Amino acid sequence: MKDNRIILEYPNARFRFRTGVSLHSHTLHSRESLDFINRFARRMPLVRMALERGEARYRSNYGAPLDLTRAWWTPPLTAYAAWRLEAEHIRRFDLEPLVSLSDHDDIDGPMNLQVLEECAGAPVSVEWTVPWENTFFHLGVHNLPVESARATMAALAAFTAGPSAPALRDLLSNLASHPAVLLVFNHPCWDETEIGAVAHLAAAGRFMEYAGEFIHAMEINGLRPWKENRSVIAFAKACDKPLISGGDRHAMEPNAVLNLTNARTFAEFVQEIREEGNSDVLVTFRYMEPFSLRILENLQQILANQEAHGLGWKRWSERVFYISEDGVTRSLAALWKQEPAAVRIFVSSVRLLRHRTLRGAFGLAFGGRGEMAL
Repeated sequence: MKDNRIILEYPNARFRFRTGVSLHSHTLHSRESLDFINRFARRMPLVRMALERGEARYRSNYGAPLDLTRAWWTPPLTAYAAWRLEAEHIRRFDLEPLVSLSDHDDIDGPMNLQVLEECAGAPVSVEWTVPWENTFFHLGVHNLPVESARATMAALAAFTAGPSAPALRDLLSNLASHPAVLLVFNHPCWDETEIGAVAHLAAAGRFMEYAGEFIHAMEINGLRPWKENRSVIAFAKACDKPLISGGDRHAMEPNAVLNLTNARTFAEFVQEIREEGNSDVLVTFRYMEPFSLRILENLQQILANQEAHGLGWKRWSERVFYISEDGVTRSLAALWKQEPAAVRIFVSSVRLLRHRTLRGAFGLAFGGRGEMAL
């Protein structure tokens, strides 16, 4: 690696840079797996019982088991609300903002920003799902040429639906041929499919051997634990790739890691990463909070009512969807005649985090600060 620095936020932080860059955050255009909420909820006996009863009721009604691979939830923010949240967070450091939103396999959000004068220069980006061997990876594809972005997204989606190794190299080669496009290996050490950490890292290594020449950087992820990010640092060094920030925001908390740069445009920033390998990653105070507490708070924000939701989905159950056996997509609000009592209790308990006193108690329970050690 060349000149890579990890910079920690300090009180009243001011930095000798012109611009802050927010990479990798999500809007209501993302389809998010229910695994995160499901795994968390099942740790609580009452909620686990409610889920099991709900699964039995679904099997009775439809004659088939509940398949969570057919379910998803959507983050609460519109593209403009997400862009503004990230931009205002960067401005508090007296920096000019560059914000790259990257929804899962969808570019509607950043495409919608193209007509807004306030968001002039916002890149069209996506978090692309790349099947590989017995797992998959996520690549941040930033700053697609606007005029061909829809056609490119169609090609990427076709690969995800029907992957082949030669097609992957062709797609990556074509993307990298655009000098202002940035390709980032997002959270490369996260074993998201749970094949085992060793097996996952071995698969990631084979992926980099096969296609690494087209990958420009590896992500320090703001919503993954520091132990995992330390593994990313080692992996990036082994692959001779620069590190880059990626906040992975899904809720109302702005990205906890950013890039600092003197670039004036996103294309200039890409040039720094691709041609010079220079990257300054800012880790904010928020990242240094206990990881479990941050995940719980994100869950609280996801489950909160959103009175100004861009599509009118105010209740959390209106933002969770399932493709039923009859092929019809329905929200949980439509599937449930009445929200199960145990689920109501779980949601109410999580919402208690809005109260500062209880949040402090949760913070003590989760072990305080200091998880991060460089």
